Amino acid sequence: MQHQWWKEAVVYQIYPRSFKDSNGDGIGDLNGITEKLDYLQELGVDVIWICPIYASPNDDNGYDISNYYEIMKEFGTLQDFERMLAEIHKRGMRLVMDLVVNHTSDEHAWFVESRKSKDNPYRDFYIWRPGKNGREPNNWLSYFSGSAWQFDETTGEYYLHLFSRKQPDLNWENDQLRKAVYEMMRFWLDKGIDGFRMDVINHISKVPGLPDAPNPNSQGYAWGGEFFANGPRVHEFIQEMNREVLSHYDIMTVGETGAVTPHDAILYAGEDRHELNMVFQFEHTDLDAGPGGKWDVVPWKLSDLKEVMSRWQYELYGKAWNSLYLNNHDQPRSVSRFGDDKKYRVESAKMLATFLHLQQGTPYIYQGEEIGMTNVAFSSIEDYRDVEIHNLWRERVIESGEDPERLLQAIHQKGRDNARTPMQWNAGENAGFSTAKPWIQVNPNYREINVEAELANPNSIFHYYQQLIQLRKQNPLVVYGRYQLISEEHPDIYAYTRTMNENVWLVLCNFYGRETVWEKPKELASYQIAELKLGNYPIQSTHLSIDRISLRPYEALVLALQPNL
Repeated sequence: MQHQWWKEAVVYQIYPRSFKDSNGDGIGDLNGITEKLDYLQELGVDVIWICPIYASPNDDNGYDISNYYEIMKEFGTLQDFERMLAEIHKRGMRLVMDLVVNHTSDEHAWFVESRKSKDNPYRDFYIWRPGKNGREPNNWLSYFSGSAWQFDETTGEYYLHLFSRKQPDLNWENDQLRKAVYEMMRFWLDKGIDGFRMDVINHISKVPGLPDAPNPNSQGYAWGGEFFANGPRVHEFIQEMNREVLSHYDIMTVGETGAVTPHDAILYAGEDRHELNMVFQFEHTDLDAGPGGKWDVVPWKLSDLKEVMSRWQYELYGKAWNSLYLNNHDQPRSVSRFGDDKKYRVESAKMLATFLHLQQGTPYIYQGEEIGMTNVAFSSIEDYRDVEIHNLWRERVIESGEDPERLLQAIHQKGRDNARTPMQWNAGENAGFSTAKPWIQVNPNYREINVEAELANPNSIFHYYQQLIQLRKQNPLVVYGRYQLISEEHPDIYAYTRTMNENVWLVLCNFYGRETVWEKPKELASYQIAELKLGNYPIQSTHLSIDRISLRPYEALVLALQPNL
């Protein structure tokens, strides 16, 4: 297995709109990030990944880009960006930017030209089709509800948008489009950035002919994922991107790839594939989705989490690299989802961090995760800002008459705005995020949960994350060791070992708010405990017996083992 800096790194994800406002307009910005770099350096992270900061009308909070070469006005200027990048590098950290090239904004100059006429030189930069039988060209559903097609009166044709109608999909079949994308990527890499996180990159190749999807709903729409996820030319396109751009720089690349299996991931990120360094998969974040999809929230099962995480660990080992995450800008807060954000918030946040960071792969920390920020439950739909939530509400409540309270409960659990409330810096006004009213409300619990309180408390979640990061930096086993699930049938505990050469570590995580007992399985019969590496409770005895360990609610232990003497 090749050793690489990005395998050994810990990444911190910033959602710039919500991180820190430096100029008092209620919106986070680049100078706010620069202001807080010492905080991130103290945490110990190596790489900062920033969500899109390019010019955008903000229909989907920056994922609808109108100019790839300019900075969004609310976020600052290109000079602010260059200063931030220099300050990141000065502190020995690296910067990864979001690359959003499955689609642009409908206000991008390419699309403005494209919609003017059928023979415009930019027409073929996007996916245009005539209607069929008085309807859309096919029956595909958009991720954000309703048809994936929008009729445009100027030319009497429809354009494809897998996301919002203001996010038309780019046509990667067009050579000139691909060249323009590669040129833009070089612009940023030549400025000195250290890589890209690639938004929905496995959607850039669509099946020729764009066929109808099976099983349409009552409106005649159907999920078309099999025709646009992991499409026929996607690997050809990414290999070309690697050949033309990525391979010329010492960078980190991670692709956001919904609907991938470990087999697919090895194609995208295999050590010998010349594509990407790693991908984000979504199997573990879909465990609480029922038959009705994301908003049909069902209880997740620990047995399913063990199965999914272990399958990815086993199947990628020695072939491709895992990315490890429980939170991001599109997911609810992990302590609210997989832990207990009330009685055992601190313990469960530390346990989840242990569970994740001790697995093999590159760990990602999402802003606020390191202080145990929680989901927010706004009482009114008017308090939410996410386009996905508002489209859902219009479709389900206003148009179809669904119970608004029931849907609001699902939004409280799964809505993307859970991750987008402002970073909680202190107990002062607006949580220290801004001197003005923030673009989205602050979570009311900021007086108890904030950075200032965390830094002052030696037993805080923040200081625990620091320890985890140091453990990784000081022990190659955490990065490169082999993973093995043990005690698979235990109803409460997720237990696994990491092994490298003669070194064996045991990780025990109690996923519930009750005490439970773990008994040594036969595969560890010849081992005893050599050293406690980390634990999220004060350890009552230095003489832990490996034969039988009682774990407190949400307790996590990392133990170095040695053969019986």
